[in-house]
Amino acid sequence: MFSRLVFRNAKRSRKENAIYFATLVTAVASFYIILSLGKQDVIIFLREFESDAIDKLLAEMRIVYLFALFLLFFLVLFANRYQLNRRSKEFGLYLMLGMRKERLIVQLLAEGLMTSILALAGGLLVGGFLAEIISLTVSKLVGQGIIGHQFSLSVEAIIFTILGFLLIQFIALVMLGGRLFQQEVHQLLYEQMDKKTDMGHVKGNALHVGLGSVLLGVAYWIVLYRFADFGGLLLFAALLFGSLGTILFIRGFGKLLGIWASLSKRKSMKGLHTFTLRQFQENVANRSTAVAVTSILLTLSIILIANGASTILSLDSLYNRDSSVYDFTIHGDSQKVEPFLASEKMRPYVEDSNLLEMGKINDQGERAEDGMPLSLVDWSKLKEQLILALPSHYKEPLLSGEMQSYDISSENPEALNLLGVLEMDTTTPYLIPESSYNGLLTAIGEQPLNLDSDEIALYFNPDFVPMENLERMPVLESILDKAAKEGQRLLSIDNQDLFIRPSIPMRGLVADRSVEIFSAFIVTDRMFEQLVNKETYVSYWNFRIPQKLQEQQGLMKPLMEARDVLTTSGFPFESYLQNFGRRLFYVVAGSYTVLYMGFLFLIIACTVLALQFLTQMKQTGGRYVTLSMLGAKRDQMKKSMHTQVLCAFMLPMSLACVSAAVGIRAMISFVVIRFEDDPLLYPIAFAFACIVIATVAIYGVAVARSADHEIDKLRWKPNID
Repeated sequence: MFSRLVFRNAKRSRKENAIYFATLVTAVASFYIILSLGKQDVIIFLREFESDAIDKLLAEMRIVYLFALFLLFFLVLFANRYQLNRRSKEFGLYLMLGMRKERLIVQLLAEGLMTSILALAGGLLVGGFLAEIISLTVSKLVGQGIIGHQFSLSVEAIIFTILGFLLIQFIALVMLGGRLFQQEVHQLLYEQMDKKTDMGHVKGNALHVGLGSVLLGVAYWIVLYRFADFGGLLLFAALLFGSLGTILFIRGFGKLLGIWASLSKRKSMKGLHTFTLRQFQENVANRSTAVAVTSILLTLSIILIANGASTILSLDSLYNRDSSVYDFTIHGDSQKVEPFLASEKMRPYVEDSNLLEMGKINDQGERAEDGMPLSLVDWSKLKEQLILALPSHYKEPLLSGEMQSYDISSENPEALNLLGVLEMDTTTPYLIPESSYNGLLTAIGEQPLNLDSDEIALYFNPDFVPMENLERMPVLESILDKAAKEGQRLLSIDNQDLFIRPSIPMRGLVADRSVEIFSAFIVTDRMFEQLVNKETYVSYWNFRIPQKLQEQQGLMKPLMEARDVLTTSGFPFESYLQNFGRRLFYVVAGSYTVLYMGFLFLIIACTVLALQFLTQMKQTGGRYVTLSMLGAKRDQMKKSMHTQVLCAFMLPMSLACVSAAVGIRAMISFVVIRFEDDPLLYPIAFAFACIVIATVAIYGVAVARSADHEIDKLRWKPNID
C-alpha cells in the first residue's frame, strides 16, 4: 500500500511539474557531458601534445562540476519547496488520517528518490548521446580524419554524476522535510497566504527606478570605457553596481506598474486588462529580488554564450597558414637527414624540402675598453630615419632621453616597434643565407631574392613580432625607397655600406618553435660564410606534406602518419601538429567552460522564472474562481494568463539583453570576444541566438500550458464557459 502511494504520488508530481523534471534531466545530462570530457576524441588527440594542460583542464572541469552542483542545489531547494507548498493540504489530510510525521518524511524521500532515479536514467541517456554528438562535431570542425571515432562511455562520469545528483536531492529534501516536520496540521490544511504586498509610495518607487538607472549607467560606463583599468577591481565594481542597479530598477518598476494600470482607463474596460496588469505587478513586486537575480543570470548567460561562440569561430583560424609554411622541421646532421627524407618510407610525405642555415654574426673582433665586443653593425642612419618617422609624442621623449625603454606591441606605431626589435637584435644579429630563404619563398610560390653583393634584406619573424602585417610596412618601405632613390646606404656591416631590400614576404622559418628569434639579416651566401660565428651555427631541414596527398586524405592524416615515421627515425623534430594542438587546446578549453556555464545559468534562470510564476498562480488561484463567478470566460482567463507569462519572461529578459549588449560591446573592444568578418560568424551567431530564444520560449510555453491545466480544473464552476 505504501509503495503504491509513493509510486502514484511521484508519477503525479512529475506530470504536474514537468518543467522541473525536464530541468533535472537537463542538469544530469550536463553533469555527464562535463565529466566525460576526457573521453572525447578531441581531448584524446590533444593529450599527445598538451598532456599537462589537458590534465589541468580536466581538473578545472571538476571544479566547474562542483560549482554547478552548488547552483543546482538551490534550484532543487526552491523547486521542491514549491512542490511541497502545492501539496500542503494533501499532507495535512495524511496527518489527520493518522500518518506519523516520520513516515510522511520517509514518503517524501522515497518519492524524491524515485523521481531522481528516472531523471538520472533520462539524463544519462541524453548526456551520453549529446557527448557523442559534441565529440563528432568538434572532430569534424578541427579536421575530418583526426581520429577514427569510437563510441565511449565514461564509467567515472556516470558514478560522479549519480553521487552528486543524489546528494543534493537528499540534502534538499531533508531540509524541507525538517521544515514540514515543524508545521502543525492546521497550518498545512489552511495554507498561509503571503502578506499583502507593500507597494510603497510613488515617490519612493520612482526614486528606486532612478537610482537603479543611475547605478546601471555607472556600471555601463565602467565596462565600456574603463574595462581594462586597475585589473579586476573596477570590473568587480561594475558587477556590484550593475547588480544593485538591476535589483533597485525592477523593484521600483514593479511597484509603479499600478500607475500604468490606472492610466489605461480605456483598455481597462475591455476584457481582463486591469486584472492582467495587476497580477503581473504583484508577481514582480512580491519577488522583485528573485526577478532581478534571474535577469542577472540571463545577462551572464548571454555574455558567456557569446564569448563561447566567438571562441568556436576561432576554430577556422586553426587552418590559417599565413605565417606557417612548413609541416615538419628536423634538427640533426644534414648529411644524415637529407638521405632519410629521400628514403622510400619518407618520400611520399615530403615536398619542398629545404635546408635552413642560420647563426649569429661573428663578434670576436675588436673590443671596447670595458671588454665588451664592438658591434660590426652600424644602423645609426636607419635608426635616425625611424625616429623622424615617429609621431611627435613618441619622438620628443626619445630624442631627449626620457624614454629609455618601451614595449613592443601591436598598438604601437610601426616605427616604434621596428626600433624596439632592431635595438634588441642588431648588436649581434642572426644571419640567414639567401639560398635558405629562397627555398622558403619557392615553397610559397614567390620569386627568389637575387641579392646583390652590397645588398641585404631585413627579416622579421611573424610568429614573435606583434605587428598586423609584416609584408606591408609603409613607414619602413617609404624610408627604404627614399634611400634607394637618393643612393643612400642606411646600414653597414664590418665597415661595408649596404642597401636594404624593401618589401620581402615574411614567413615562419620552421614548423613550430625551434627558432625563436625576432629578426635577422638575410645576406648573400658568401657574406654568410664570411661573417657567421661557427659556434652559433645551426641547421634545420624543413618540408611540407605534398599538396596532392592533402587533397586526397586531408592534412591531419598524412601529418600523423609522417610523424609516426619520424618518431622511429630517432631524429629530433617538431611538427605543425604541435602548433595546431596548442591553439586547438585554447579553443576547446575556452569554449567548453564558458558555454557550459552560460547554458547552466540560462536553464537555472528560466526554471526559477517558471516556478515563480506557477507559485504565484497557485497562491492566487481563488481569484480565477471569483472571475468565473463574475462571468469571465475560460478563454479570457487563459488569454490573460498567457499575457502574464509573456510579461514575466520579457521583463528580466529585456533588461538582460541591454546589459549583455553593453558587456559584449566592451569585450569586443578589448578583443575578449573576437568579432571578425568571418563567413562562419553569422550562421554560428544566429544558431546560438536561436538556442537561447528557443530555450526561453520552451519554458514560457511549458508554463503557459501548466497554467492552462490549472484553469481547466475550474471547469465545474458556473459561468466558466
